[in-house]
Amino acid sequence: MAKDTKNGVDARHYDVVLAPHITEKSTLLSEYNGVVFKVANDSTKPQIKEAIEALFDVKVTNVNTIVTKGKSKRWKGKPYKRSDFKKAIITLAEGDSIDVTSGI
Repeated sequence: MAKDTKNGVDARHYDVVLAPHITEKSTLLSEYNGVVFKVANDSTKPQIKEAIEALFDVKVTNVNTIVTKGKSKRWKGKPYKRSDFKKAIITLAEGDSIDVTSGI
């Protein structure tokens, strides 16, 4: 695995943090230094904290996770199930911020 020497970014960090989760609620969290990301289903809170700190060069104070179970739906009469996904609510230290509208 290739390592970026400037801030310790490893390829596995990109496997943990998948994408920002941008909703009306998650936008309101930015007022309280909070950011929401979709993360891998098997990732742990310490892995998420390490990945966020390495990728964005910020100090994480708290990580809360939520597993959203997929709904059962029907399309053209055929049933199917949406995938489960995991969200991480990241609380940043005072003075740190992440701009989720720009790329990593």
